[in-house]
Amino acid sequence: MGTRLLLTRHGQTEWHAENRYAGSSEVALTAEGRRQADALAAYARRVKPDALFCSPQLRARHTAEPAARALDLSPEIVGDLRETHFGIAEGRTRDEVRRTDPGVVEHFLADPVAGAFPGSDDPVEAAARGARAIREIADRTTGTALVVAHNTLLRLTLCRLFGIPLSSYRTVFPRLDNAAVTEVEVTGDRTALVRFNLPVEQR
Repeated sequence: MGTRLLLTRHGQTEWHAENRYAGSSEVALTAEGRRQADALAAYARRVKPDALFCSPQLRARHTAEPAARALDLSPEIVGDLRETHFGIAEGRTRDEVRRTDPGVVEHFLADPVAGAFPGSDDPVEAAARGARAIREIADRTTGTALVVAHNTLLRLTLCRLFGIPLSSYRTVFPRLDNAAVTEVEVTGDRTALVRFNLPVEQR
């Protein structure tokens, strides 16, 4: 049996509500983001993961806090789960970038690796550190772990784990919804996708 990992994007932030690239910036959760964190905690009570890991960034830590209380677990902070930095796009919308740097957004949309925003983190290195973090968590966990991280970092990581070209991360995995769960099972050097972008709220 492999290790079950529940990969979760943090709750909505003030910048994400405005379609701004948050990246390495510290941005607060919105009221909706806090509600999503509470919904994740309710989900955690139902599935009862054995361990809890999260990115060092505040939006991930604040999303993990209600689940930590619900599970009576202390979240372990993993530096390699931090979000990628978006360079000149950090804190800006695509339209704002287009106004000052014509063509940069189109280059990014055509190939988000070769056309990464100037000054941004290298997507290849981000995918490598994300995959390394996931494998280390799997090696250290018996049973199930809840992992709270970030949209771009997780999508790049999934591509790396499944052998998908990194340049396809935006098309293969268009987005991870806030506080939704993507379930993978890690067995040795193999990773299986069990569920993708699963809403945690019961309807």
